[in-house]
Amino acid sequence: MGPVAETMNGEKKMHEDDGEPWLPVQRERSYTSGSLSGSSGLKRRKQGEAPPNQVPEEKEPSNKRVKPVTKALSATSAPHQTKVTPLKKLSLSIQHSIGSKNDSRLFSFSPRNCNPGSGGKKRGNKLWSETFGNSRELSAREVKRQEVIFEMTQGEHQLIEDLNLVKKNYYEPMLKLEIMSPEELNQIFGIIDTLPPLHQDLLNRLQRLRGEDGTVRQVGPALLDWLPGLHSYDAYCSNQASAKTLLDLKRREPAVHNFLRLCQESAFSRKLDLWSFLDLPRSRLVKYPLLLKEVLRHTGPENPDHAPLSQSVLMVQEIVTHINRKTGEAECDSYRRRLSYLYESQNEGDVSRSNFLHCHGELRNNKGQRLHVFLFEKVLVVTRPVSQNDQLQFQVYRQPIPLLELVLEDLPDGEVRIGGSIRGAFTPTNERAKNFFRVSFRDRTRGQAHTLQANDSFNKQQWVSAIRQAMVASRDHESKQGSPQDLPCTLMNISDLKLSCHEDCTEREDGKRGTGHVHK
Repeated sequence: MGPVAETMNGEKKMHEDDGEPWLPVQRERSYTSGSLSGSSGLKRRKQGEAPPNQVPEEKEPSNKRVKPVTKALSATSAPHQTKVTPLKKLSLSIQHSIGSKNDSRLFSFSPRNCNPGSGGKKRGNKLWSETFGNSRELSAREVKRQEVIFEMTQGEHQLIEDLNLVKKNYYEPMLKLEIMSPEELNQIFGIIDTLPPLHQDLLNRLQRLRGEDGTVRQVGPALLDWLPGLHSYDAYCSNQASAKTLLDLKRREPAVHNFLRLCQESAFSRKLDLWSFLDLPRSRLVKYPLLLKEVLRHTGPENPDHAPLSQSVLMVQEIVTHINRKTGEAECDSYRRRLSYLYESQNEGDVSRSNFLHCHGELRNNKGQRLHVFLFEKVLVVTRPVSQNDQLQFQVYRQPIPLLELVLEDLPDGEVRIGGSIRGAFTPTNERAKNFFRVSFRDRTRGQAHTLQANDSFNKQQWVSAIRQAMVASRDHESKQGSPQDLPCTLMNISDLKLSCHEDCTEREDGKRGTGHVHK
């Protein structure tokens, strides 16, 4: 699987990142065409046997379009009683428990594979010029400026709707039905209930600034006054790593799984899962610098709004950078605490000294075994996912590789052959050797190499690029502080000196670093 991006460079698409960033997404298994054609053929054979007394009907032309059976039955036959499935029973029980007419409609069952056009509520994305219709009186640049401000206003309104939806349709029903404990719900939802008033404040400010003709003359001062409130996102975003871990753990419980599945199949969710809603505030946060830069781009230097807008752009960039750093540190600490070591020698000091996580995700080795790889600030750690006390942990596999000692090889297709697994035995030869890369120690005696396979060529390039960038950043950081290679070698007897003295000194220095404090 591809790595999960840890920086917040843009708004994540709703799916689909949702990862997460680079977090592996399991694809649902679909039926093969063979199984479908086989079952339909059996059904046709059964239906083809006409009763003895029945007169065979005249055959229709083969090119005649046939009306679907489901539509024909619904149009000609009387309505019949629908079979009550366990999921439908859960829907009815939730509706009965909540008791309100309006709430009961929220949990109406609807199939996931229905026509998108007849599905959930659609949001209108009208332009400013379509809403107010006086764009002819303004310059093209001013129209674009008003469009961006209008988009910002509409985005605030939609975010407030979604945040209120999360509380009404997820938090409150799960609390009332005791699907989760109050402590677990507070851990997952965090301080999300404090965010709607913050964004309602900005929405009110933007609406008050709008004139009768729909234009906003000056938005910079209002933004300068409102932006410091975004610091409240610090606590919410820093909690996301532990919230995601707990939510993934609770999904395994039947009650939680059925409730979340029912909600996702309901119209109000727009086919989004709970985590997509919980990640909306973060996605909105990282979009503010883009929006304000766009407003500033269409604001001329002679406009009195130019100066406060410039200050707003700098302010929001500083806030987002600060929150991004705090979020990365919290996520790094969360995963670092879930590492388990088989040997004390595996606990590299570079793991505990890493302050952020570049990326992580699932890969396979050349034997087809699933591994979870973490690219920390200073070290690459390969692990095996294990379950301990009903919680997902990551058991360190082989020796972690410090980035200063890492060698990365981009292996061409066809160079590696999968072996030693059932998967390799049944995989075609031309599919075995694709999307591999290798990571190893510069000094091969320090530990074994890892030959890793990504899902596809795109994910492989993501991993290779991320590792290269992390290696460069690590070397630049060490060069500023003075790398270990620049330190003087330990004094030795001149008669003991040999051509490999530099390597021996390096090994001694590496040995000192390897005896770092034990990870807690």
